[in-house]
Amino acid sequence: MTPTITPRRLRALVLLFLAVAGALLAGAGPASAHAALTGSDPAQGVVVDKAPTEVALTFSEKVATNSDSLRVLDPKGKRVDTAKPSNISGTTYAVPLHSGLADGTYTVSWQVVSADSHPVAGAFTFSIGAPSKTSVKAVGQEIGGGVVGWLYGFGRYMSYAGFIVMVGGAAFVLGCWQRGSGVRPLQRLVVSGWLSLTAATLLLLLLRGSYTSTGKVGDIFDLSLLGQVLQTKTGAALVSRLLLLAAAALFIAVLFGAYDKREDDEKRDLTFGLAIGGVVVAAGLAASWAMAEHASTGLQPGIAMPVDVVHLLAVAAWLGGLTALLVALYRAETPIEASAVRRFSTVAFGSVLALVATGVYQSWRQLGSWSAFTDTAYGQLLLVKIGLVALLVGIASISRRWTARLVDTVPAKAGKREKEHVSAGAGGKKGAAGGTKATGDSKRAAQLARQQAAMDTARQKRQRDADPHRFGLRRSVLAEAGVAVVLLAVTTVLTQTEPGRTEQDAKAAADSTSASSSASDASSGALTLTMPFDTGGTDGKGVVSVDLDPAGVGANEMHVYVTRPNGRAFDVPEVKVAFTLDAKKIGPLPVSPDHITTGHWAADGVQIPMAGDWKVAVTVRTSDIDQVTVSKNAQIG
Repeated sequence: MTPTITPRRLRALVLLFLAVAGALLAGAGPASAHAALTGSDPAQGVVVDKAPTEVALTFSEKVATNSDSLRVLDPKGKRVDTAKPSNISGTTYAVPLHSGLADGTYTVSWQVVSADSHPVAGAFTFSIGAPSKTSVKAVGQEIGGGVVGWLYGFGRYMSYAGFIVMVGGAAFVLGCWQRGSGVRPLQRLVVSGWLSLTAATLLLLLLRGSYTSTGKVGDIFDLSLLGQVLQTKTGAALVSRLLLLAAAALFIAVLFGAYDKREDDEKRDLTFGLAIGGVVVAAGLAASWAMAEHASTGLQPGIAMPVDVVHLLAVAAWLGGLTALLVALYRAETPIEASAVRRFSTVAFGSVLALVATGVYQSWRQLGSWSAFTDTAYGQLLLVKIGLVALLVGIASISRRWTARLVDTVPAKAGKREKEHVSAGAGGKKGAAGGTKATGDSKRAAQLARQQAAMDTARQKRQRDADPHRFGLRRSVLAEAGVAVVLLAVTTVLTQTEPGRTEQDAKAAADSTSASSSASDASSGALTLTMPFDTGGTDGKGVVSVDLDPAGVGANEMHVYVTRPNGRAFDVPEVKVAFTLDAKKIGPLPVSPDHITTGHWAADGVQIPMAGDWKVAVTVRTSDIDQVTVSKNAQIG
């Protein structure tokens, strides 16, 4: 007996497939790291003698600000900033402060929206005169998180899933199986994609204000926040998407309405018009993501945005078409023709070529060098993705073999029998037009005709499912979908990983700093602390040394060296340092040094706010799960 998949199981598979696809595409496209705080004046943790007139923050890229983006709070939690942040130069933003600020510890809280549309936030402290206790326990909002953050993420993946189903399903019908315009399951699939994308876009528009500012559920329907969103790049992109969806609704109505009712000869001219219009609408929808998110920032945005549009269209044509093919193979009452499957195989092959080409560019944009493949986490994940793509292409080649063997299965007598019963019913009506008995015979004939049509449909499905080539194609297409789910999951993780180019640029900057002070590196600093460690794991023993120069109050240069017990350099995955002055209840003040070379980390401008007996704690991680913290006390300043 030929194995079958029930409609319920098929729906579950399709929903799972679309959910993972949406999760992938919610972060797809050429990405650069979100905006990060790269410097401040006053610096984090510093103790200044004189009250500053302003606080300035420098970010890694330009950001969007509002009146609450940069707040400065005194030790009691009262705001001491006097105006909205202003862009004073490049990526540096400043806010003026009240004059005559008292001594004590002040808290700087910031929340901005990076150029790639993602909200980022943080806080730090500095002191005037001397550190003090502060009552500020929680600053800033739950920006980008909480219930609003979860809803926003859900809206993002639903919008991408809807885009895939709508565009890919419509392209499958128009370009591969025009008879599918009359197949109800395919109609429902494409319409559900349009509904999902429209509903998700409206949801994102409402959530955007709260998502990038307060993070409160109650602010979702705040019209003032909605007005602010409409003035942003992301708000304009969402509104443009809604307008394009109106055009898409007209396209779908024609595709499954007037187009389906036309004869084959009449369809040719309409097919050309629908194809041109559909490509324009689909490209516009894809551009609504490219113009407002990752592709619009970073390296070569003028090239990255059209590449991102092509990438999204290729994903929709491939995965959306594959979803439509699954529905056609399992749910359509009319067997899909072998020629239609072959046409989709050609479209899918072209989509894969486009994905490879755009993916190569994206990889170059985010990696920057061959060494990043092995030296960064992003590159290692990308190698896994390449392996999965190779596996997927291998399964696709099997599908193409089944497609080549596929033979159309069309029951020869089905149409004839249906016509005979319809004729019999019509004859019954003719012979008894006007009598009660004739009316009853007519109803009976119509009922028999419907029963016979249902039997013919069931027989068609049995003959369709009995075709070994068609069954083999079903299995291979399902296998493609399974590998695609894993591939998309890996890609989802990949989009959340720091790009290799960013990581290597940071290393290059650290190497430059190290080269300019190589003379100082050759000798130990004013203070050297040496501590043995043992993380307890395999190859977990070694010695860590911390050099601090000049080991005084204010800015210091720090170098950390990790060696094996035999004295050879030991390149562990992570090293972190923290300074604590227990006598004054200051700290721990964390420092994350940059990796310079094998076994060597360094940090410049390490701020020691006051003199005292400081505890220097070093955390060494030798594997994903093995780490240990060792410490020593030293007189600094």
